[in-house]
Amino acid sequence: MTLLNCLLSAWYGLPFVSKNNILVSTINGTGAAIESIYVLIFIIYAPKKEKAKIFGLFTFVLTVFTAVALISLFALHGNGRKLFCGLAATIFSIIMYASPLSIMRLVIKSKSAEFMPFFLSLFVFLCGTSWFIYGLLGRDAFVAVPNGFGCGLGTMQLILYFIYRNNKGSQEIKKPSGNGTSIEIGEKKPHQDKQHPNGKVPQDEQV
Repeated sequence: MTLLNCLLSAWYGLPFVSKNNILVSTINGTGAAIESIYVLIFIIYAPKKEKAKIFGLFTFVLTVFTAVALISLFALHGNGRKLFCGLAATIFSIIMYASPLSIMRLVIKSKSAEFMPFFLSLFVFLCGTSWFIYGLLGRDAFVAVPNGFGCGLGTMQLILYFIYRNNKGSQEIKKPSGNGTSIEIGEKKPHQDKQHPNGKVPQDEQV
């Protein structure tokens, strides 16, 4: 989603789409190149199942970008082109910023911030805030709106991090054992404290 966002935002910033937004194009163009490297490295080294999934998403990203670029070039002109490309960039920018919502849900559920890196949350906040201010100064809603959304989500991530940063997650952790059963690490079960006359634990209570 970050790759698609960078591609669409770089396209939106080009002079024949929107004027005086060359900074948007150069920065997002650089981001698209970096994200392409990330995705390609993942595809090369990922397991077959994950490789197929990400390659499918990568194909989807290139298809959407190509469709937006071709439609804007050959079917639209002037403000219509800017509106179309700006809406596409805005929609996928919001989707990109919304991607960590599943991690935020996990942090709240587990009461631990170990799955949400601090610096990732910090730079989501800084990136969203800086582009939000840039969009406001330039009076460009297609830059300000999605990045304002990102600023808010980045703030929420930082708040969750500082609330749960010292927690190590739930007390009960399940790990797979060699025979296919699960081992529960946590408080002892009530039957584990029972005393039996012959000193042995009945077979139906053995783990």
